[in-house]
Amino acid sequence: MIKKKILIMGLPGSGKTTLAKLLVPMFNAVWLNADKVREEVNDWDFSSTGRTRQADRMKTYAQQALDKNRNVIADFVCPTEQTRADFGADYIVWMDTIKEGRFEDTNKMFEQPTNYDFKVTHKDAQMWAYLIKQDIQEKLND
Repeated sequence: MIKKKILIMGLPGSGKTTLAKLLVPMFNAVWLNADKVREEVNDWDFSSTGRTRQADRMKTYAQQALDKNRNVIADFVCPTEQTRADFGADYIVWMDTIKEGRFEDTNKMFEQPTNYDFKVTHKDAQMWAYLIKQDIQEKLND
C-alpha cells in the first residue's frame, strides 16, 4: 500500500493537535506537529520568511517519513493556498471550528481553503476522527 501524507490545517486554537493525537495511532503515522518541530529547531520566527521556512521544513520532514514507508499526519496552520499546494498533501482536513485565532497576524494572512477533502465544523475530536478515518479509507485505499 502506498503511504499517505495527511494535512490537518486551520487557525491556531481550532483543534488540529487534538484531532491529530487521535488520528496518528489509527494510521500508525509519523506525527509532525508544527509547535514541536519549531521547538526542536528553536525557530520561533513568524515573519513571512520564517513561515515559509517552517512550511518547507514540514514538507521535508514529511517526505523523509514517506521515504521510510511511513504514513504522515502533519498539523499546522498552513495559512495560504500556496503553502497548502506546496506541502502537497494526499488528504487535507480543514479545521473550520473558529472564525479567529489568537494571533492577529495569522488571522490577517489566513486564506480559507477552496481545496480540501474534509471540513470539521465544530470541536468533537472523537467523532471527527472516526468519520475522517472512514473517509480516508474510502478515498485513498488502493
